[in-house]
Amino acid sequence: MPIVLARVDERLVHGVTVNQWNRALNPKRYMVVDDEISENEMIKSTMRMSKPSGTGMSIINTQTAIANFNAGKYDSHTVFVLVKQPETLLNMLKGGVEIPAVDLGAMFERDQRKPFSSRIALDEKEIADLEEIKKLGVSVYAQYTPEEEKVELDDLLTKGGK
Repeated sequence: MPIVLARVDERLVHGVTVNQWNRALNPKRYMVVDDEISENEMIKSTMRMSKPSGTGMSIINTQTAIANFNAGKYDSHTVFVLVKQPETLLNMLKGGVEIPAVDLGAMFERDQRKPFSSRIALDEKEIADLEEIKKLGVSVYAQYTPEEEKVELDDLLTKGGK
């Protein structure tokens, strides 16, 4: 399975993902899957500059990611997938992409989101998407850095909810 971890993090590529998670996962490729960003050349070039040395970076839309994984394009890679929304990962799973685990990084409080921890705020749709991902047999947890303890989704929703 080429994907070593999928992370939901609104900031996508930033210091924690390119330093701490790079050391923990040692991915060959960073993959940002986002339908809007994949169309923005300026943001894409900025993200590519911040990738760790010795790694590749793909910034593609959801359908391209599904097609590429299903075609075996990344079978020889270890891939760290970064998305802004759980829905993207749910669509990838429904499209036949194998994802071993989903880590919740930073999802900020805004609009209809309720805080569940200092770094995780979710709205009802995001909660439903994460619960559906979990029902598909994928581990879902919050872990901002590899050094921190994992907080399983159920614990985050029951103990962390305000």
